Amino acid sequence: MKNVVNLFILLLLSVSLPAGAKSEGSLSAGMVNPGHEEQPAWFKNSFLDLDEDIKEAQASGKRLLVFFYQDGCPYCKKLLQDNFGQRDIADKTRNNFDVVALNIWGDRELSFGDIETTEKDFAARLKVMYTPTLIFFNEEGKAVLRTNGYYYPAKFNVALDYVLERHDKKEKFRSYLSRLAPAKSQGKIYKEVETLTAPYDFSQRSAKYRLIMFEQKQCVECDELHNDILKRKASIQQLKKYDVAVLDMWSEDKITRPNGKKTSIKKWAQELNIQYAPSMVYFDPAGKEVFRSDAYLKAFHIQSVMDYISSEAYKTEANFQRYIEVRADYLRKQGVEIDLMK
Repeated sequence: MKNVVNLFILLLLSVSLPAGAKSEGSLSAGMVNPGHEEQPAWFKNSFLDLDEDIKEAQASGKRLLVFFYQDGCPYCKKLLQDNFGQRDIADKTRNNFDVVALNIWGDRELSFGDIETTEKDFAARLKVMYTPTLIFFNEEGKAVLRTNGYYYPAKFNVALDYVLERHDKKEKFRSYLSRLAPAKSQGKIYKEVETLTAPYDFSQRSAKYRLIMFEQKQCVECDELHNDILKRKASIQQLKKYDVAVLDMWSEDKITRPNGKKTSIKKWAQELNIQYAPSMVYFDPAGKEVFRSDAYLKAFHIQSVMDYISSEAYKTEANFQRYIEVRADYLRKQGVEIDLMK
């Protein structure tokens, strides 16, 4: 039955959705713009000449922050309400950044460097797979930080500080973020879901896709992932399709990478630019990374990522958001209730 479901999804995905296809969160019938969330009045009303936006931000002592969103995105809503709803975060962002919002399905024309394109094509060029995705630019127009997905307020605040204070000091964001005072957590690395155990040798060809979870001991999101999300029936069914390893991203323990090189877990995580815990990184049977999720996600999205890779839908549908929409619609037709934030 699972193979039939995956095949059906793949067949649906073989036909491109129209440009005006609804976003994953268009859940309220009858609305002209389903799921639209009002953005702060202090966001910049840009003509979408990003080079000019960078110059104007510099002239006013600020930097440019590009915010990729989609209507109906529950994580975008959390960013706008939970993060910017806190006065200190809103003031810090408003006083130090010009924020330009781009709709990943939008048709407005924009320019950046020698690129003349549309919002949706620009998002595709940059491989925006999650919303919100934020890209912070410095005064020279260089992207100094990108966050793929939602960061809860404390971590988002640290991202702002990093761009404002430390990005030019050659310190990696992952190191800077590690100094954030940890929220109260269970303080453990979860090994219950592992099918692979130490000493880890990822150079051996696998019959399955590999899911490698980079985590840390002080991690509230890791607690939620293992104590709730991965214990759900749909998650367990997906996990069976993978060889799974859970690694402490700060560990000095030695492993063998897919390319055969021996190194510490910490060094490998650093070279993979793992900056968020938990980061779930997916490798094909030959050891090539094919996808990752490295921000806060709830159960439906985590299960969707797992299915996106295990069904090999990623080979025929490069846009993960379109895949989610088709999958959600199919499951609803089977009588499955879809709640994006449970």
